[in-house]
Formats: sequence, structure tokens, C-alpha cells
Amino acid sequence: MTSNRPYLLRALYDWICDNHLTPYVLVDATGDDLNIPHEFVEDGKIVLNLSPSAVRDLDLSDDYINFKARFSGKSMNVYFPQHAVQAIYAKENGRGMVFPEEEVDPTDEPTSDTQTEKPVEKKEDKKKKDRSHLTVIK
Repeated sequence: MTSNRPYLLRALYDWICDNHLTPYVLVDATGDDLNIPHEFVEDGKIVLNLSPSAVRDLDLSDDYINFKARFSGKSMNVYFPQHAVQAIYAKENGRGMVFPEEEVDPTDEPTSDTQTEKPVEKKEDKKKKDRSHLTVIK
């Protein structure tokens, strides 16, 4: 399956804007394939205002977020991959969503830890199935 992050980002962005609040995104600025104003990066992260009044030509595609904005009076084309977004929230009340740092790729081969966990889970499930959840009351 494809990642649900782009769909959630678009939905939360619309929800925040529909409630007349200011959508902010927290972006991991340590990646390679991004164009951001590096002078505003702190601790490898940057917070960007995505409100319609702050950006132009906003594109929340499945792979990248792309828009034009002004930073210190200079116009800039900003883009970064969807997976770099760590959170989206409303500036005024902090409501939104924090995304997990790493998404598990279903095509990855399982590690030895996950291989040992699966049989244990199956054994526990089998034990639960063998016992009845009903009791006799006299």
C-alpha cells in the first residue's frame, strides 16, 4: 500500500484552514532532496507557515510539498519530500498530528527479532483459542 501521510497532510491542512487557523508544518531539514531557507533551521528542523496568505502556488502532492514564499524579503521556491514532514498543526491551539519518524516499508525483509516474535504470538493465540471464554455457573 502507498503511504497515508500525503492524504493525512492534505486533510489536516484543509481542516486547519477551514477553521480559520494557521497551518504550520515541522520539517526534518537534514535530508538531501529539499530546498528550504537554511538560515531558519534550528536543531535540524524548521517550522514553516503554510497558510494561504503566507505561500503561493502550494502543491501538496503525493511525493513533495512545493510552494513559493518570501523569507527576509527574498522570494524562494520551497520544496521538500512528504516523508520529511514530522508534524502539521494549527499555530493558534497546537491541534494537529505528529507523524512517526520512520515508516516501515512492507517490502523489507523481516529481521531476526520479528521472526522470533511471530511464532510466540501464534503460540499465545493458539493457547487463547484452546481455552473457552465461557464458564459454567450453577
